Amino acid sequence: MPRTDPIPAAPAAPGADVSPPLPVAADRNTAPASRAPSGRRPASPRRHRLLVLLAAASFAVLPATPAHADSLREQQWALEALHTDQAWRTSQGNGVTVAVLDTGVDGSHPDLSGQVLPGRDLVGFGAAQGDPSWARHGTAMAGIIAGHGHGPDGSEGVLGIAPQARILPVRVILEGSDPAREKARKSKGGALAEGIRWAADNGADVINLSLGDDSKSAHPEAAEDAAVQYALSKGAVVVASAGNGGEKGDHISYPAAYPGVIAVAAVDRFGTHAAFSTRRWYATVSAPGVDIVIADPDRKYYEGWGTSAAAAFVSGAVALVRSAHPDLTPAQIKKLLADTARDAPENGRDDAKGYGFVDPAAAIEAGAKLSGTETRSGTADGYRKQYFGTGPDAPHEDAGQGVGLAPVAGGVGALLLAAAVVLWRGAGTRRPGHPR
Repeated sequence: MPRTDPIPAAPAAPGADVSPPLPVAADRNTAPASRAPSGRRPASPRRHRLLVLLAAASFAVLPATPAHADSLREQQWALEALHTDQAWRTSQGNGVTVAVLDTGVDGSHPDLSGQVLPGRDLVGFGAAQGDPSWARHGTAMAGIIAGHGHGPDGSEGVLGIAPQARILPVRVILEGSDPAREKARKSKGGALAEGIRWAADNGADVINLSLGDDSKSAHPEAAEDAAVQYALSKGAVVVASAGNGGEKGDHISYPAAYPGVIAVAAVDRFGTHAAFSTRRWYATVSAPGVDIVIADPDRKYYEGWGTSAAAAFVSGAVALVRSAHPDLTPAQIKKLLADTARDAPENGRDDAKGYGFVDPAAAIEAGAKLSGTETRSGTADGYRKQYFGTGPDAPHEDAGQGVGLAPVAGGVGALLLAAAVVLWRGAGTRRPGHPR
């Protein structure tokens, strides 16, 4: 029988607002652990659907010695793979707001303290703060994007790709283990479209959508598409998971397939396309999505897989680019990420990885030519074609710059926790004669 041991929590930073640990549910999503999209609900009069999403389905720990809190950074292999130390010479996401449309975000988590803005709950019922079925997936995504760690020197806990970015939480879905999920599916189908518009109107520079419908019956919704186009017109970059249907038919996933969205596929620590990651024409870039360390409201840490995590990494990468070049448009940023991606497929692009592995440092450097702003020289020189690796050494004058959050290179021997991040949503029924 699989163990359910999480990675032990690191002690909170002095003065941090830490709630008592919450009990860990044995199953964090009622969706099956087979990764299959699941569930349908009767159509509402407006034919809206609720993205019911992604939260870790089960925490099966492979035989290994439990990791200590001080080894968490060593397990965050994605930070080294993304060459964040090079990107951070120019930007750590300061001045950028990333909206996380999800199950809610625990702003009291020590790894996110001071980063989470007042948000909005568009569901209005279900688990409340302090319940074990509240904000688990959303907190995990926020940590990937803007976690700053904790402790006297910030070396404990989870470090995000844009540790100075702010998080704007918008609750549009419920956790799979929430008893009110079915009620939300039937009555709150328009929450996603409303949430996208609300985020765009309330200062979001980036909108992260680590959610979606990649079932066989998935189909576009006019209200969602219109909301995405509205957000883009307001200058917000929209990032979404490509889908977790790679082993279940590779069905088109929404909102990833809406025009203008940066759709993100998942790869593992070796740069190999993750088998679960949907292969479709809309994939823009790829990012880490396997064995990803995530923070949880229970103050413990887990490792999970899914294109939801990959999307969160790219939202953080976009935050770095926007911080360095705030005048760039969503379309310019999408093209920058595609043009500067590493390990491009043989023909320049394919449905598995898009244009390649996202490279925030290279995008920042290339963005300077479009915006006319300056970046630190050599940000991306010397490793642009290298998939993983340390990149060039930082110049001596950079010592002590920023918040001092350099990651430690991840090791293959890190504790592996198979925590499934299952992406699905209930699909509304089309009118007779309409394709699905």
